[in-house]
Amino acid sequence: MNLDTIKSLLQSQGYITDDYVSMSVFLAMTLNKALLIEGPAGVGKTEIAKVMAKALDTNLIRLQCYEGLDSNHAIYEWNYQQQLLFLKMSENQELSNTNLLESQLFSDKFLLKRPLLQAISQEKAPVLLIDEMDRADEEFESFLLEILSDWQITIPEIGTIQAKSIPHVIITGNRNRELSEALRRRCLYLWIDYPEFDKELEIVKQKVPQIDAQLALQITKFMQHLRHEKLNKVPGIAETLDWATALAAMHFDHLDKEIIESTLGVILKDWQDIRNTQLSLSELMEKVGVTSRL
Repeated sequence: MNLDTIKSLLQSQGYITDDYVSMSVFLAMTLNKALLIEGPAGVGKTEIAKVMAKALDTNLIRLQCYEGLDSNHAIYEWNYQQQLLFLKMSENQELSNTNLLESQLFSDKFLLKRPLLQAISQEKAPVLLIDEMDRADEEFESFLLEILSDWQITIPEIGTIQAKSIPHVIITGNRNRELSEALRRRCLYLWIDYPEFDKELEIVKQKVPQIDAQLALQITKFMQHLRHEKLNKVPGIAETLDWATALAAMHFDHLDKEIIESTLGVILKDWQDIRNTQLSLSELMEKVGVTSRL
């Protein structure tokens, strides 16, 4: 699979890509390396993994990170209830061979595979999405190192499980905290920023094909200027698409002050941002070229 094929696959799934994004995905697949993607929220980092899974016709296995995430929820855990039931049944059957009992007790039958173990247990290489890695504790990163280095997981009761196929790993982060150097060394790196005007407009037209051309243009201009305002939570392309979809569904063909004010909650998720934008709305509309009524 060459670079052009990767780019075509991504575009065939509706992902408007740049050459540097296609190159990063291609190199990650060629070198069997995880791809660490960082950037602001809502710029399409997670979407790359989803699109890759569809393009490669393979499973998408997602691990959503959060504070306090541990190996029981990320790698594996034992089905204790089933194990206890098995022990009770074994007592009734007077099973006396301790070694046999232990080997049956700690077998695949009672092993609950969580996303990381699932990913290396697939016959066909899946796409493993480790989403918002920076939300997890630093200690959790150590669990990943063995997988990303040797594509294996060690379970004390069973031993080391080698990957049946090497998954395509996408790790995303919003830079809520700095990830460790050990993790970064095991990954290729890609930074995705807010899209330029032309790219964002193209995304809007492709993702919301029913939208009026004038409305798409005005929405994109407004979002481009809005991101230069002092905001606590800068809206990404995800919010642009939500806004475009909502306005198109209401059959609007242009923006005006009333429409913008009544739908700011679609693109801004902080009350101070909404209030400040309302105060500077006339200036923003002037920059975009939108009058009170068109």
